[in-house]
Formats: sequence, structure tokens, C-alpha cells
Amino acid sequence: MRLIISFTSLFLSVVLLQLSTGGVGPLDAISGLTLGFTTAQIGLLGSAHFFGFFIGCWWAPRLMGSVGHSRAFAVCTALGAMGLIGHTLTDDPRIWALLRIASGTCVAGCYTVIEAWLNAKVTNENRGRATGTYRIADLSASLGAQLIIAVLPPASYISYNLLAILCCASILPLMLTRASQPQTPDAPRLRPKLAWKCSPLAVAGVIVAALSSASFRMVGPIYGQEVGLDISQIAFFLAAFVLGGALAQYPIGWLADKYDRRWVLIWLSGVAILSCGITMIASGLGTIGIMVSAGFFGFTTFPIFSISAAHANDFATSEQRVELAAALMFFYALGAIASPYVSSNLIGAYGPGALFAFVAVGHLFLIVFGLLRMRSRPVPEDRTRYVYAPRTSFTIGRLTRRQRDQALRSESDEKQTGPEKSS
Repeated sequence: MRLIISFTSLFLSVVLLQLSTGGVGPLDAISGLTLGFTTAQIGLLGSAHFFGFFIGCWWAPRLMGSVGHSRAFAVCTALGAMGLIGHTLTDDPRIWALLRIASGTCVAGCYTVIEAWLNAKVTNENRGRATGTYRIADLSASLGAQLIIAVLPPASYISYNLLAILCCASILPLMLTRASQPQTPDAPRLRPKLAWKCSPLAVAGVIVAALSSASFRMVGPIYGQEVGLDISQIAFFLAAFVLGGALAQYPIGWLADKYDRRWVLIWLSGVAILSCGITMIASGLGTIGIMVSAGFFGFTTFPIFSISAAHANDFATSEQRVELAAALMFFYALGAIASPYVSSNLIGAYGPGALFAFVAVGHLFLIVFGLLRMRSRPVPEDRTRYVYAPRTSFTIGRLTRRQRDQALRSESDEKQTGPEKSS
């Protein structure tokens, strides 16, 4: 019973944290537009968030080793709350960028604690259900965070304080649980060369995934306003992207397990380029057309990260998978830091369509690079199972490693028992 309560506390903390920190990105963009920020300044806010995210990914495991899970979570949520409340004290975009570093650190730090706690508590019997519920809670709250923007007035004391309250509330479930804290795991070593050694294509894939997701989520509100959406419609525009990505996980995962993942990445990137073109055209098709195109864009771009991670894990040993996940997250963070600032400058120079032109160029590069890499080596005979990998912390590899290893063992057992059954 205590184990179930512990999981419930973790998932409730995830929901509250995601509602808070997932909402600050679009709220900042809309508030910046209201206050007269330039598109470049709004893009800088998104880049600052992911810079803080990278800091949190590196620092949080070490903080957790020094003070424990609960205190580390409290420290990170305090940083997030201060970053949110600080928005009400000034309208200087440079100060807001510094505050967004704090909120990005909060996100990475809190997810590091949650995933380390969850990984230590799950068993082989409940791992699938626990991680599945965790992903549903995270995606559902991410969807809700986009929708909450529809009712929050931009550049408002009330809006930022409400998000700060939600951030603080995420501490309570974890603090009130009676379940004992798990033993602190060792911080994963950050070895970017490992990801490149395992799969250069996977490295390119996660960078393009960051280019697509970070640009859309941080700069998408600028596009929405430029094509005539009001604040509530911008919220549904962003939510459609998240919903499309969530709906893509099962069918795209099935394809990635059945066919060569390099071809799946190439064809998915081709469809992503098509979705970019449709989204640019849909700006003249009314609100419904814009919403549908955003969902299609999320459907085609959201799974790129997980397919890339699965492809890289096909070439890694079980002992390498935790560090490989951290290395892939490192490259994702690099792409996410750069892309909001670059895409916002492109919008300022060439108009709203430049956002999707920028993303399309990234996927075109992935297609060309994927075709070149297919000549380099064949795929291994034994492949890991496709697993939806949230872009949350460097420690996510601890959760996904055992799932991949268990799937490999199951497939190996089936191959060994198959001939025996037929004879």
C-alpha cells in the first residue's frame, strides 16, 4: 500500500509541476507580445529556459546526492517559484531571461528527483504500469498546461502568482508521503562522445527534434498572433501540437519496431516537411485549419526523439544505456537552447512562415544525413523495443534501460524456444 501511495504522490507532483512550468513558456511569449518585446527578445526567453534546463540536468543529481531527494526537490521548486514571481517585479526582458533560467533549472531538477525516486521504487512486476502511468500523467498535464493559458491574462500579477502557487503545491505530495526515500543513485557521467559513437544519426535526430519542439512551444505563440489567433485560440493551437504528439506514440512506435528505424526516421521527416508546408498554407484556412495543421505537425515531429533514442540503444550495451540517455539529452538541450532564439529572429526578418521553413530545413538535413548513414553499416539483428522517452532529465535512462533490456531478453527467449516448439 505504501508503494502505491508513493507512486500516487510522485504522479500528483508531476501533474502540478507540469501545469506550472509547462504554462510559463507560452504565457511569457504572449505577455512579451503584450508588453512590446521584440520577437528576438521572446525567443531569448525560450533559449534561457533550456539553458537553465541544461544546468539543472547536470546539477540536480549532485544536489540529490548531497541533501537527499526531498530537499533537492524543495530547492528546485523554490527556484521555480522565485523565477515565476520575479516576473511581476519588472518588465525588462533581460531580467525575465535570467528568471527563466531559474524555471528551467527547476524543471530539470524536479524531474531528476521524480525519475530517480520512481526508478528506485518500481519492481519488474509493476514497472510497465508505473512508467506508463507516469507518461500519461506527464503528457496529460502538458496538454492542460497549454490550455490553462486560455484563462490566464497576459502580463498579469495574478497569472504568474497562480503558476507560482502550483509550483509550490507540487512540493506537498512528496513531502507528505510516509514512504521512505530511496537510496541516492550515482550521477550519470556526461559523455557526449558515447552518443556519437553509438549512432551519429540518433544525435542528428535528437537535435532536429529539439529544433522542432522547442521552436514551436516557445515561439509558436508569436506565429499564432501573426496569423490572427486570439489568446484562447493560441492556447488550443499549442495544445493541438501536444495532442498530436501523444496520439503518434503508438502507431509510430509500432512502425519503429517493425521496420528499419532509419527508414522510419527518413519517411517521418519527409512527412514532417509536408506538415510544415501544410501549416504555412493553413494560416489562410481559418481557425479549424490552423488547429488541425498544428496537430498534424505534432504527430509528425514529436516521435523523432524517441525513435532516435531507440536507434541509438540498438548499438549500446545495457551498461551504457544510462549514460547514453544522458548524452542524447545533452544534444537535445543544445538544440533546444539555440532554436527559439534563431527561429524568433527569422520570424522577425521574414514573417511567421519562417518558423516552419526553419523546421523543414532541419528535417531535410535529417533525411539527407539518414540516407548517407544507411550506407555506413547495417542495423543489428537484436533491437531494443521502441519506448516513449520524455525529454525530462539526464536520469530518464534509468527508467527506460530495464524496459529495453527486458524486451531484448523476451525476444531472445522467443527465438530460442521457437525451434523447440516446432520440433
